Amino acid sequence: MRRQLNTLYVTTEGAWLRKDGANIVMEVERQERARLPAHMLESIVCIGNVGASPQLLGYCAEQGIGVCFLSMYGRFLARVEGAVSGNVLLRREQYRRMDDEAKCSLIVRNFLLGKVHNQKQVLGRALRDHGESLSEERHKGLSYAHKQLARIGDKLFHELRLDGLRGLEGEASRIYFNVFDDLIRVENPALRFSGRNRRPPLDVVNALLSFLYTLLTHDCRSALETVGLDPAAGFLHRLRSGRPSLALDLVEEFRPFLADRLTLSLINRRQVNEKDFRTLDNGAVLMKDEVRKVVLTVYQERKREMLRHTFLDEKIEIGLFPFIQAQLLARHLRGDLDAYPPFIWK
Repeated sequence: MRRQLNTLYVTTEGAWLRKDGANIVMEVERQERARLPAHMLESIVCIGNVGASPQLLGYCAEQGIGVCFLSMYGRFLARVEGAVSGNVLLRREQYRRMDDEAKCSLIVRNFLLGKVHNQKQVLGRALRDHGESLSEERHKGLSYAHKQLARIGDKLFHELRLDGLRGLEGEASRIYFNVFDDLIRVENPALRFSGRNRRPPLDVVNALLSFLYTLLTHDCRSALETVGLDPAAGFLHRLRSGRPSLALDLVEEFRPFLADRLTLSLINRRQVNEKDFRTLDNGAVLMKDEVRKVVLTVYQERKREMLRHTFLDEKIEIGLFPFIQAQLLARHLRGDLDAYPPFIWK
């Protein structure tokens, strides 16, 4: 089993990263603030006004450490990586599956089976753990949405057209996010959720969701590159220049379990509030530096927790799950597995 390494998140405005031997050094105003051995890292994520020396970028590329740059909003800007790794025959099979709608739809269906099941689990956990404290209207709405997601999960087994599968995915997302606000137990008007919005996010909940989705996409992209798959050549998400479509495909299974539940936990446990965000003139809601560090810390702690992987029947660190799913997808494309087994949260 692959050992889980750390991801270094750099959020300090004006920070400069450089190489010193086998160490990565962070300086602010030419004063050393932190030093970390490179062998402990699998990736570096720079958020906001953060720079890096060419020597460090070259060293990271040689060592297989991906360096990702995000805007202050958490929007992806660029990624620096080394030579393409992996088996060219595996990638050739990946491209062939993309062009074969029948085979492509079988992979897409399993991605979506994982996503819809995990969305249903989020609602089911809320009903089980907090159902007694919910109003009758909220309880009824969540129960109905739970049943509707189960219905869509059944329909996915019988749908073989890509457009049909994408339509069911859209329907499931609408049902799920229509009741997402009912999962927020804090009675604060500034922390309500009225619908998904992005580029830029216009409220606190969407700001948290978008930021965590970006982190998750980075992890999934790194996992796909590690096993030799092309993260830009997806099955569910349409191809677009500069878009990591396959990484976005893989993210779908993890959104409810990692990003959505973490957002709800941060709000319901009062680890974040409206004072931790600021609103710009264009309506965009931006995280302050202090709360961004809190979110990153909680995200890393969640990745270190152990959970039983249903397909492998083994307890594994959650942070390794994207790598495991990427491996399973690669094994399926090679012909070692009859089908791609999605991540199912139980």
